Amino acid sequence: MARLVISTVGTSLLTNQIKNSEKKLSSRLRDTANSTENEIGEDVQDIIFKMERRAKKILTGGNILEIQEASAELNGIYELYDRNLEEGKEDIHWLIATNTYQGRKTAKIVRDFLVKQGITKTHIFPESGSNFSTKNTYVFSQGIAKIIRWIEERENEHKLKNDSPAKIVFNLVGGFKAIQGYMNTIGMFYADEIIYIFEGSNQLIRIPKLPIEIKLPEGSKDYKVPLAMMAHGQVSNSWKEAQKVPKEWVDVTEKEMTLSAWGQLVYQQCKEELFSSERLLDFPWLHYQDSFCDDYENITDKTEKVQLHKKLAEVSYRLKESNGDTSVLRDNDLKYSPYKGIKDKDIYHFYINMSLRVSCKKMENGKLSLRYYGDHPHVQGKELKKKK
Repeated sequence: MARLVISTVGTSLLTNQIKNSEKKLSSRLRDTANSTENEIGEDVQDIIFKMERRAKKILTGGNILEIQEASAELNGIYELYDRNLEEGKEDIHWLIATNTYQGRKTAKIVRDFLVKQGITKTHIFPESGSNFSTKNTYVFSQGIAKIIRWIEERENEHKLKNDSPAKIVFNLVGGFKAIQGYMNTIGMFYADEIIYIFEGSNQLIRIPKLPIEIKLPEGSKDYKVPLAMMAHGQVSNSWKEAQKVPKEWVDVTEKEMTLSAWGQLVYQQCKEELFSSERLLDFPWLHYQDSFCDDYENITDKTEKVQLHKKLAEVSYRLKESNGDTSVLRDNDLKYSPYKGIKDKDIYHFYINMSLRVSCKKMENGKLSLRYYGDHPHVQGKELKKKK
């Protein structure tokens, strides 16, 4: 059974190559740890290039102990496999790195090394276009929030591809301390095991999954809608409903607010409790016809209710962002389009998944009017019977 191994990546692979006589170089790297390639000078690029060559030389020609001393990330991975990387060839590895020049360089060196060792399913997150770093509180919090969403997706994807429950390991030996602190808490909810290394040794610390769960506070029904909307992006901080969301769950700018790292964690862990209610949540830009409400009331599976509500929140958010332009619903998995086979040209539909969909009336009076929900035979059959 393949494991999913998520490792935090710092810059130790570069800084460990600095010699005692080169202390000035160490301060230059430390001062530019959060800088992108466009923000650092040629002198720093030259330093990084020199440290990169030294690191690659050790990874290419050094023994296992030398490699472990050179890289905190690889130290944890080697110990995870009892120093036999052959055991990890079927596993999937993701390296969590800041989108900085040093962070991307380090992650790429580690990834290339693991691929050469036969651990070919090794990837880097986040993507290069991200602004994730420890530069300031807002950038850091939003970066962690995106990581939580991403981990939720990877967990679901990984478990679906395995016949038996897949083991998820968080390797937190490397990485910046701030990132390690957050990832340790996140790991309590998503990892089957968190690993560290005892300081000054190669002895592995294994922390098993603990029975932890988040409970929504009383009154959470008053802010379910903005919480779901903010899971997709920013909303106006003048929205009274959004102001009810606990302050520690949101990041606020001058005009907008969105979920903080902890808000994103609460949302991901409490989706079922939020969305499995008996009644549909009243999202902006959406109108529910009685026929749609009837279809909703016939749903018996909580997971299906959660899935439907998540899509409704996404549709509502996209319409808010576009000021009601439904074209934004076409270029993604919603597949918003006219309902083929229906004579009424004003009837459209969008997908919940490959088997479930929602039929709707073309935008009227600033609302997308939802008509029926269910599989294609059900929805199409209802639309064919309904009079114009």
